[in-house]
Amino acid sequence: MLYYLFTWLDQQYNIPGAGLFQYISFRTGMAVILSLFLTTVYGSRLIRILRAKQVGESVRNLGLEGQMQKQGTPTMGGLIILLGILLPTVLFARIDNIYVMLMLITTVWMGAIGFVDDYIKVFKKDKEGLAGRFKIMGQVGLALIIGWTMYFHPDIVVREQVIVRSDVRAPLEVHKKGNDFYYTQNVKSTQTNFPFYKDNEFDYAKVLTFFDEDLKGYSLIVFLLVVIIIVTAVSNGANLTDGIDGLATGTSAIVGITLAILAYVSGNTIFADYLNIMYIPHSGELVIFAGAFVGACVGFLWYNSYPAQVFMGDTGSLAIGGIIAAFAIMIRKELLIPVLCGVFLIENISVVIQVAYFKYTKRRFGEGRRVFLMSPLHHHYQKKGYHEAKIVTRFWIVGIMLAILTIVTLKLR
Repeated sequence: MLYYLFTWLDQQYNIPGAGLFQYISFRTGMAVILSLFLTTVYGSRLIRILRAKQVGESVRNLGLEGQMQKQGTPTMGGLIILLGILLPTVLFARIDNIYVMLMLITTVWMGAIGFVDDYIKVFKKDKEGLAGRFKIMGQVGLALIIGWTMYFHPDIVVREQVIVRSDVRAPLEVHKKGNDFYYTQNVKSTQTNFPFYKDNEFDYAKVLTFFDEDLKGYSLIVFLLVVIIIVTAVSNGANLTDGIDGLATGTSAIVGITLAILAYVSGNTIFADYLNIMYIPHSGELVIFAGAFVGACVGFLWYNSYPAQVFMGDTGSLAIGGIIAAFAIMIRKELLIPVLCGVFLIENISVVIQVAYFKYTKRRFGEGRRVFLMSPLHHHYQKKGYHEAKIVTRFWIVGIMLAILTIVTLKLR
């Protein structure tokens, strides 16, 4: 909103400094500052309200050291994160941008699902919360909205190089790379970035044309399936990772910084040409959203680091996972998620392995056996006697290493 106000002031009255709002970097910085301010200053007030309403965490005794001391700690703190994301984005981003619209919808949608789950747990005294099938339905519904919009919306395009002429009804542009000139067009495409590959692009339509060229028209089905898998997997992975103080929040902040860098280079024609990656028009506004996201996560750590004064609950964890998944899909870096979100991935895999092996051994030997002392993986290390703070710090270090590797993939092919 402030973008439109200061743009108008700059055009009408030439007010000094008003033109700064034309720069994505400036608006991103302001979004980070405001997000940090909201989450740290108003976060304490929300915590007091949650305590007054007796919105406390009900902890099951799993035999973990220090676990029962967390009984009664306020939950639903994800509301602080949502506030720190939504308000700065609305103020500093161009809200008529389709990418920003989709991210705002994602934040509210997943936050609402998580809020309902927390509400049932806290106020209805049902430890199971929202039934799993309803969570999955909500995640799939969001994925369909994102996938369908990206496939059909006219403003969601990529820039492709054309040799001489094209049958696509889009304006031709001339660009120079070195001493060579070439034509490009902004076109609808089902292509995405493919890591560690020379040409760095993969078209989902090729999945079906591998079997039959006539199936190319059904590429939407493949794309929607990929989006559904990514949204459900990442949101559930973030939910599982939110098991000890500061783990999910800090890891998400690292992922958010990386996504901001990827969005900036993908939405900037100079950097995209230099790195030889897909240029995505209008996606630069996502950097502002990413700034608000990082600011909200870091600000929430003020209260969520060990010992936590508040838990984010599913209100925060499901929203964070959905945001990361949707963001990566929109900048066409979703195939980098297994690397970038490696912490979430290993937490997911540890649960799958544990459950599958337990069921297999129970069926074969009559008693269930376990691979890990406890799953998700962070609880395994707790059982081994590691302190929460040490586990979180080491997981963050792993997350930083994976983030650097993700950025390196821009040139490592």
